Amino acid sequence: MMTPHPAPDGPSDRRGERTAAPYGGSIEDTARLIADGEIHPGAPRSVPVPGRWRFVVYSLLGIAMFFVSVEIGGKSTILVDHVLTAVRWALGPAVPWVVLALVVLGTVRPFVTGSWRASALRTVFALANIVGLVIAVLFCLGRFPGPLADPAIGPFLWEKLAIPVGLIVPVGAVFLALLIGYGLMEFIGVFVQPIMRPLWRVPGRAAVDAVASFVGSYSLALLITDRVYREGRYTSREAAIIATGFSTVSATFMIIVAKTLGLMDHWNLYFFLTLAITFAVTAITVRIPPLRSIPEDTFEGVAHVPEPQVTSGRMRAAWGEAMDTLAKAPSLARGTWDTFKDGVLMASAIVPSILSIGLAGLLLAEHTPLFDLLGWIFYPFTWVTGLPDPALAGKASAVGIAEMFLPALMVADHTSMALRFTIGVVCVSQIIFFSALVPSILATSIPVPVGRLVVLWFERVALTILITAPIAHLLF
Repeated sequence: MMTPHPAPDGPSDRRGERTAAPYGGSIEDTARLIADGEIHPGAPRSVPVPGRWRFVVYSLLGIAMFFVSVEIGGKSTILVDHVLTAVRWALGPAVPWVVLALVVLGTVRPFVTGSWRASALRTVFALANIVGLVIAVLFCLGRFPGPLADPAIGPFLWEKLAIPVGLIVPVGAVFLALLIGYGLMEFIGVFVQPIMRPLWRVPGRAAVDAVASFVGSYSLALLITDRVYREGRYTSREAAIIATGFSTVSATFMIIVAKTLGLMDHWNLYFFLTLAITFAVTAITVRIPPLRSIPEDTFEGVAHVPEPQVTSGRMRAAWGEAMDTLAKAPSLARGTWDTFKDGVLMASAIVPSILSIGLAGLLLAEHTPLFDLLGWIFYPFTWVTGLPDPALAGKASAVGIAEMFLPALMVADHTSMALRFTIGVVCVSQIIFFSALVPSILATSIPVPVGRLVVLWFERVALTILITAPIAHLLF
């Protein structure tokens, strides 16, 4: 609820006709005036909006690129993924070396900018990036020494995580401006605001991030969240909630999990229940620490651009918000170039961490009893919900912090459908895992330290087991 402020100077009347002050000023001013009833969204504005067609055309293109699956060459996936396939085909044998170049950039940049000295954690990750660079060189040369030769370690890390993430983030970023820069987020945000704010305590525009994760990639969704946060359109708490509560693996990867666990005969049930449970868990975690205790600050002093609270006339309000954004939007070339640069920098920060921190997590999971011991933390939850083989269920739940796919591998051959279904939901709903998601979050400006991420992971896994297991028993 916005606190009423005096309307700025300038002639006005109650029909929503104003001089340049409200619509020529900031979005904050417009939001205050809407809240005060001084103007109505969609009212005539004195500041012209050039090229209104850009909102419709660019938004439709963005939706098509990220949210519409098309079958090409026997492969049905979103258009951005098809573009990625075309880029990989065009690069051919140069693909590993392009990813290596990103690793070099990500390793060198913290020392050039001096950011490695910003905190102890930054120093640790900067040093870990050096390890990641060595690993990348070995993998580029086709060498997987010692335990890295295990298909579940070295080849998996390089071919299934490092290369796809290293390419999808910059490629997806090219089209990201279509979603975030020309009014679509604001337009959608007005309509879903009555749902998003009460349930998850985030602006309506966060719905775009959530959908981008499920149909695209968590790395793309984090790129959206980080960019919007740095523009002042999310507070620190809102950005943290979105990053840790909506940045799921994609629906495409969920298919891989379902196939591994023998759930494809129940695919629609698995997909929609996982979606509902994941967001239900998020609705709980936003109301308890550590998310609840994150301050409502903005990025490094950037002025907050709140989403105006609209109670009526949503279509007019949505159109007005979109036009406000469009009036200040850059050209398409400038917008795509800016997001592409962001994508390259984010990819260069993520991939070295995947090859170092992610590798450490996989080695610990495969070659030490750490997760056998950690699994006992979840034993009370798996036992009380009546899951068969609760010790195995606890270990499978625990190992997910290293890599979200490992729990599925651990119970893939179990005879209990209820157990496999529960673990399949845990794989997605936990959201946080060290092989990729944690480095991705730490590569952004979103203020969620590792300690809070671990606590959030525990909360999400425990809540997911408690919610999913009873449902699984009823279904199977």
